[in-house]
Amino acid sequence: MADDPKTLSVERVSRTEWITFQRTEQMNAMSMQMLDEMAEALARAMADDEVRAVVLTGSGRAFCAGVDLKEVAGAELKAGEPDLLDRVDHTFGLMRNGPKPMIAAVNGLAMAGGLEMVMACDLVFAAESAKLGDAHSNFGVFPGAGGAALLPRRIGLNRAKYLLFSGENVPAREMMDWGLVNKVVPDEALRDTVQAFTNKLADKSPAVLRRMKAVANRAMNVDEPSALAEEMLNLRAHMRSWDVREGLAAFAEKRKPQFRGY
Repeated sequence: MADDPKTLSVERVSRTEWITFQRTEQMNAMSMQMLDEMAEALARAMADDEVRAVVLTGSGRAFCAGVDLKEVAGAELKAGEPDLLDRVDHTFGLMRNGPKPMIAAVNGLAMAGGLEMVMACDLVFAAESAKLGDAHSNFGVFPGAGGAALLPRRIGLNRAKYLLFSGENVPAREMMDWGLVNKVVPDEALRDTVQAFTNKLADKSPAVLRRMKAVANRAMNVDEPSALAEEMLNLRAHMRSWDVREGLAAFAEKRKPQFRGY
């Protein structure tokens, strides 16, 4: 890894894993080291039964300003060594396909790869002052983690083209109206709001959330009958789980269920 040992911090709060980007002076732009450290932290969190949700957030005035273009311009790699784009693909794949809810707590500016990182999360909470946009066109760079491919599905084709072509940033509240952001809160309330939400998720069945995430994600790419068929298959599998038996027993006994995730 590079010389900088602190591209991010990892903190466990209750059953939530908080990953906070610490490249404050670089507006939390993604370096190869940062992507490696993200991948390691995500893999650990996804494999830890004590973790029920993972939150990404930034330090300073930015969530993430995208890829570190200075590093891209000066990168010298050995043959066969994963480059920055390989690392982006791997790390974002862990976010999209991991079994646990991924929450983006957008504390400030999220642009280019930062916007794509937001889209790789399951839910998005944003501070009132946050702005989001796709800035690739400002630097003659083509998106590679969902800017052109996924943004139209999130906010509609015309809005996506506007962001892609113009390179402008849009206030979080407007992005909520467009459907990309789930909730906008005062800046000082962002962390507490997200923590309160993930505390609620910790009481849910991990097996249910895992299956819901997988089926909902795949439903975007198949027709309605296929999506319904997969949902039914997952329901039949889930009906044999510990969690469904525990949930039904808790309901009958008027107590809080103690889910195990299988």
